[in-house]
Amino acid sequence: MALSPTPAQRRVIDAADPVTGRLRGTEAQLTGLVKRGLAFRHPRPPHDHFLTPAGHRIRQAPAGPEALPAREPAAPAADGVFAARVGGEEPVPGGAGPARLREVRGAWQGLLELRRMTHSDGSTDRPCAWERTHLVQAAALALEAAGHRPAGPGGGDGYRVRATPQPEAVAVHEPDGAALRDCAATLERAGWQVGEHTEPRTRDRYLLASPRKV
Repeated sequence: MALSPTPAQRRVIDAADPVTGRLRGTEAQLTGLVKRGLAFRHPRPPHDHFLTPAGHRIRQAPAGPEALPAREPAAPAADGVFAARVGGEEPVPGGAGPARLREVRGAWQGLLELRRMTHSDGSTDRPCAWERTHLVQAAALALEAAGHRPAGPGGGDGYRVRATPQPEAVAVHEPDGAALRDCAATLERAGWQVGEHTEPRTRDRYLLASPRKV
């Protein structure tokens, strides 16, 4: 559930960075936005605050109480980071419509900003520590943000990202060979090392992807 902001909080939301969603305001205003599910506090110094997908929707909506959503249909994860579709789950509310696309785009931009803030050289071309501890979600976000379609609950075409026994690798399955190669190219551009493999029993091709370190 995301609560509507006060007028002062709405002004803070409207003034957020249009790309990263970084916020500026008093501690009370920022804390209030976090409690409403409209912002999250970065866990690393300098502990800046950023809009959640719900906060981005409010910033993009016309001002006025009649325009503010009373309910958050696709809440971010508990740590404040948007949850991308890994494939195989039920469709999210609104499907792949404009609202979902904005959420995914905002989450990807937020992740790039997280890379910039946490890498000593400020680079955004390789995964950060959060991605290494959330491998499946990180890889899925890179794929969804690039426009790849996740598989539905019944399977079929579309990607599926799954954990593997290897400590820093995920498996990406996609029954269409050309789409699988496209997924590989997307992950490589996002800073992942990718190799194509064959499942011994079924002979299905799949990707093994791990975050690039340098």
